[in-house]
Amino acid sequence: PQRHEASDNTAKADVRKVLVLDEGAGQHQPFVDAAMTWLRDYAGRRNFTITELHNAKPITADFLKDYDLVIQLDFPPYTWPDYAEKAFIDYIDNGPGSYIGFHHATLLGDFDGYPMWQWFSDFMGGITFRNYIAETADGTVRVEDKSHPVMQGLKGKFTLPADEWYTYDRSPRPNVHVIANVDEESYRPRSDVRMGDHPVIWTNPTKKAKNIYFQFGHSPKLLETPAFVTLLGNAIDWALEK
Repeated sequence: PQRHEASDNTAKADVRKVLVLDEGAGQHQPFVDAAMTWLRDYAGRRNFTITELHNAKPITADFLKDYDLVIQLDFPPYTWPDYAEKAFIDYIDNGPGSYIGFHHATLLGDFDGYPMWQWFSDFMGGITFRNYIAETADGTVRVEDKSHPVMQGLKGKFTLPADEWYTYDRSPRPNVHVIANVDEESYRPRSDVRMGDHPVIWTNPTKKAKNIYFQFGHSPKLLETPAFVTLLGNAIDWALEK
């Protein structure tokens, strides 16, 4: 693992530890590179450390117990060894730390020779991946829960650029707390890939771990978008609150 130490050494005992799991290659690499650059800078300003992994093989219960937050940064819900799945399930179900997921984390189904991870599907609201806007589109996000800490400083609506908006076999809404949705009429360019009720930010209150999932996370342009940067900072601050 690559470790980036926070530059602020004034309160070492209070330094929080963040694990970032990303693919390290592929179509999401431009987004991941931009996000990691931003995260390393934020780590220095907020006094936390980052460990970056490109696969789930190091993940065990002993490994995870050192981390206050796991960020699944466009890493899929497959390729995980069985022991890593079990350790992660315990981490989320029993809540020693927090979780932030992005985009590729809901690529749920049978992919690349790997079976569906049913627990993860249930964690994400009982969904299976169905389709996506391959050519990417701008979309307007509509905030439903303005009181959630992750929404602090954001307007009721904001536009995010050039993303792959995923659709699922059903809305996760009955099984999660929806914080925001995307207005499918706002897609530019327009798209026939629709879902109807289309949540894009949600949290699962049945888990002891603080958790939040952001469906977007494809374009590096997001890191140049104030609303997204605000969301990311808010989510980290909220997740790392003692």
